[in-house]
Amino acid sequence: MSREKEIYKVTVFGGFVNVILLIFKFLAGVIGHSSAMIADAIHSFSDFITDIIVLVFVKISSKPQDKSHDYGHGKYETLAMTVIGFALMAVAIGVIVKGAMKIASWAHGEVLEAPGKLAFWAAIVSIVLKEAVYRYSIVMAKKLNSKAVEANAWHHRSDALSSVGTAIGIGGAIYFGERWTILDPIASVVVGAFLVKVSFDLLKDGIGDLMEQSLPEEVEEKILQLAASVPGVTEPHDLRTRRIGNHYAIEMHILMDGEISLREAHDKASEVEDLLRKQYGEETHVVVHVEPKKESQPIVTP
Repeated sequence: MSREKEIYKVTVFGGFVNVILLIFKFLAGVIGHSSAMIADAIHSFSDFITDIIVLVFVKISSKPQDKSHDYGHGKYETLAMTVIGFALMAVAIGVIVKGAMKIASWAHGEVLEAPGKLAFWAAIVSIVLKEAVYRYSIVMAKKLNSKAVEANAWHHRSDALSSVGTAIGIGGAIYFGERWTILDPIASVVVGAFLVKVSFDLLKDGIGDLMEQSLPEEVEEKILQLAASVPGVTEPHDLRTRRIGNHYAIEMHILMDGEISLREAHDKASEVEDLLRKQYGEETHVVVHVEPKKESQPIVTP
């Protein structure tokens, strides 16, 4: 099965689970009078929207390079991750504002309705299903080297963890009596705060890659070590790296003996390129510029 089809399979599976949970959680929130569960349902809806975003953008990113895209369309997958981050941030802020308004109303004497047990059990079901989808998605994301699938996996994990907070808030409001109904909106605010952190991390990585952020320092060090391991190659320098979708782009200069033939220098540079592609994938964009090694200056004696 092709990479694109594998990503579709993972995303459609997650989307199906999201639709089931969206309906179940929304009904449980309304019937069970739980603002935390309704907030959780909204989160599941945002998950479903991001599933659609992944499907659309991965379809575009899988296109090969063409006349107007010399480096391919891989950045669209990074763009999908960034859009997911913005969507999750918007959901998080909405959840926090709504929960804070309920807390403010409670502080002014309003009696909050205790949530029902249906809302509590909906949270438990959500925890189990979304954690299972997360684990499946994150394994596939690493296998497929897909940032978009990884971002979506964390969206599933955030839904599972938000349901943990929801279950605690609803459970406390149910079992500790009317005085503790405030736990339900408090739980929704805590959920929202967690979602802000997750969305911030997604946006940091997505925007960084779109702005041509360099690869992590440890990756760059490994690249230089690999280049220097080729016999006849010394002092790899002027390294420039970036990510193009799920692939790396690597450019560097290397030094060689200035007396060797052009063909030999070309073959050595190709050996460096092949080594890097073997390490980071055949789609890795590698450019190696060869420079002659300077001869050491003779010592002049007086």
